[in-house]
Amino acid sequence: MTPATSFRGKRVAVFGLGGSGLATVRSLVAGGAEVLAFDDSEPSVAKAAAQGLPTGDLRDADFSRFDSLVLAPGVPLTHPAPHWTVGRAHAAGVEIIGDVEIFCRERRAVAPDAAFVAITGTNGKSTTTALIAHVLRQAGRDVQMGGNIGVAILDLEPPSAARVHVVECSSYQIDLAPTLDPTVGVMLNLSEDHLERHGAMENYAAIKRRLVAGSRTAVVGRDDALSAAIATSLELDGVKVVTISENDPVDLSAARALRGAHNAQNANAALAVARALGVSDATAHAALETFPGLAHRMEEIAAPGRVTFINDSKATNADSAAKALASFPKVFWILGGKPKTGGIDALAPFFSRVERAYLIGEAAEAFAATLAAHDVPHAVLGTIDRAVAAAASDAGKAEAAEPVVLFSPACASFDQFRNFEQRGEAFRTAVLALGGATATNR
Repeated sequence: MTPATSFRGKRVAVFGLGGSGLATVRSLVAGGAEVLAFDDSEPSVAKAAAQGLPTGDLRDADFSRFDSLVLAPGVPLTHPAPHWTVGRAHAAGVEIIGDVEIFCRERRAVAPDAAFVAITGTNGKSTTTALIAHVLRQAGRDVQMGGNIGVAILDLEPPSAARVHVVECSSYQIDLAPTLDPTVGVMLNLSEDHLERHGAMENYAAIKRRLVAGSRTAVVGRDDALSAAIATSLELDGVKVVTISENDPVDLSAARALRGAHNAQNANAALAVARALGVSDATAHAALETFPGLAHRMEEIAAPGRVTFINDSKATNADSAAKALASFPKVFWILGGKPKTGGIDALAPFFSRVERAYLIGEAAEAFAATLAAHDVPHAVLGTIDRAVAAAASDAGKAEAAEPVVLFSPACASFDQFRNFEQRGEAFRTAVLALGGATATNR
């Protein structure tokens, strides 16, 4: 845990008591802050109180007595409407921050030269975060990895001169971190996402830009127009910028967990970070080959016979699914869920790669209409287990030497599952039920 000693003696309200919220309360208390924590969910408040954490009803609190309001990332700051605590804090002139901001202040207070790598982007940020951490560990560094991936940032060990923090940051977290200042900031790409929380694409892009604008070295993708424009603007502002592309040469032939052109961009981001932190190219390139990959992100599930099953449940939008489709010449494609704006229309250039599509979830009928308009063979199956059984049967009869069943939903998971992880586990379970299959990264 990182005790928030920079908040010693401060009076802090915390709203949102999920995993990161609980970590924030523990950090603030350990650092000597006076904390009052609350959540709209009574069970969440009860859970925090049972852990001995200071809870109370913020609805009855005098906000003028607080120095800060700390929001959990999932709590709306601006859109679709500010949370009621935001209005109370604004009226009282109280700053509104998040857990990443607390970490940044603590780092500046106790170890300002400690290496801190922050990663964002619409797609690929979790894989890139894990890859950077892997490369640095292989180089012998003491690495703490977390944030929007895995461990809450304040549950990580404290910053120190001998330690590197590698932290994935969502747009929600960046929005609550006004002084975010990583040693190396990485912004991979930008495409339409989370507009319900940011109102418009320009707002979303401006929030993402803040992560790299505050960094000593900015590593920025140049494969989409918005990111390329941000890289140019940062250079004009005097920021040290390294641009990366999926078209930059990098040998990933021996890195099975990094298949696909999009992973070339992720790998080049990791190499750029390694160089910025003094790791040799030889060490970094060797580390790419031993990267095990992440569950639910182009994860290969080994099965007997010649059919390969790919679990890409993290593909929650069309842009991410496009990268998966581009990785294989032909696929038996399972997709669907809770659709996002635009559906799968943008994926039409990849439909020629689809042998047959298997549709699940809320989006099934709409996606079926899109596929029918492009003469793509498809079937509405409704559930993952039925889709896996049908796709496996069809792939087993295919003429290809190594047919691929690709689960890349191009949708959110919330119609049938709590999150993409639970959805990916459902796919894994269905594949394993075919008999003799094992996940290659487990």
